[in-house]
Amino acid sequence: MTKIQEIATYAQENAAKLGIKKFDIYGSTVDDTSVQVDQGEPKQVKASNRSGVIVRVWNEENTMGVTSTTDVDPLGLELALKTAYEASFFGVKENIPDFSPEATVPIANPRHEKAPQSPVSELIEKLLVAEKELLSTHPAITSVPYNGLAQRDSDRFYVNSDGAVRTESHSLATVYLYTKTEEENKKPRSAGAYRVKESLAELDIAGCIKETAEKTISHLNYEKIKTGKYRVVFSPEAFLSLLGAFSNLFNAQSILDNQSLSKAEDIGKQLASPLLSVYDDALHPANIGAETFDGEGTPTRQVKLIENGVLTSFLHSAGTAKRFNTTPTGNASIGAKVSVSPNFYHVFAADKPEQELSLETAENVILIDDLQALHAGVKSLQGSFSLPFDGWLINKGEKTSIESATVAGDFLEVLQSIVYVEKEVELTPGGVCPRVWVSELSITGE
Repeated sequence: MTKIQEIATYAQENAAKLGIKKFDIYGSTVDDTSVQVDQGEPKQVKASNRSGVIVRVWNEENTMGVTSTTDVDPLGLELALKTAYEASFFGVKENIPDFSPEATVPIANPRHEKAPQSPVSELIEKLLVAEKELLSTHPAITSVPYNGLAQRDSDRFYVNSDGAVRTESHSLATVYLYTKTEEENKKPRSAGAYRVKESLAELDIAGCIKETAEKTISHLNYEKIKTGKYRVVFSPEAFLSLLGAFSNLFNAQSILDNQSLSKAEDIGKQLASPLLSVYDDALHPANIGAETFDGEGTPTRQVKLIENGVLTSFLHSAGTAKRFNTTPTGNASIGAKVSVSPNFYHVFAADKPEQELSLETAENVILIDDLQALHAGVKSLQGSFSLPFDGWLINKGEKTSIESATVAGDFLEVLQSIVYVEKEVELTPGGVCPRVWVSELSITGE
């Protein structure tokens, strides 16, 4: 990408030429390579280089216009600034977005290291080996229909007319494996696993193969389950899927738009069991590819959302923070409308439980490994959900795969009904989280 300092200089010069006194620019470039394989042959190779900038301009009346472009040379920036300036006269008159008050606050350790990219041939070779190893673990595993090995380099920047200049770069490598079984007179069963690291060399592909195989084999001997109320244990990924589906709870913009389960005055309310704490922690050591600033240039940070079950904070942009009379949290992305979203969840046990629970001794509990159809089965403004899942019925450590079933409930009641949060956390695509035990949920079997 063109050097950020050069872009800032072009922007200042063109803005002065056009008589624009107030503007900001956010931009990124992403270099992606990914491969898929099928039955010992390369199936798909993708490579892309995507870049773009968003330009915001405020006019003399302080209304704002936005435009986006992929052209960051002097001519492209001049056109983008001019277009945004013209659009500014049609901008909103109320709650006009403004610069983040923290856009010029120094960031202690901005990231600029990128891992060397591996050749595509190496990605294909490693994924073919992974597929072969996985197919050899059990005769019932006949295919790995969904798989992928990818690497990504990304650069981001933010500059504004007040002198803010932010840049960062990072690399990611990911692997995903998802199996399918075939056995006579039995339904196909599936399971998957995921790993992420800074580079291909560090990626734990062997661990991904092992987890996928173990999960798949554990689903081969399945049984129907009776409909009823059961004690439920959510896997880290399942719990974070549910938390993500109801993230409007913590979203200040959603609250202002009346699209949230929370209200502004709910801060300090006992939202969940005292055993639970939830942070949004973009800079958590486990967050590979952590971003040190958001789309408005605000430094990212640890935000304590739930502390010992008490709702303690919301996620803010500069605009929502101003309306709530607080500080932005580094969760904004800019555009025609500034949106707010979580960065990286950190869920952990907050309080000492009355009793330690274990799957080795528990009787007739359901371990939910993977929730499905979240796009259809979640009513995020009512708090209710009804979702099919993959999981096991566990009786004193013995796991029996559940043929097919649905879990239903109210998310706010789930938070209140947590009876145990395990100590050991796992890394998932959405954050780090332990297994979470809920006293009772409705399960519908066949």
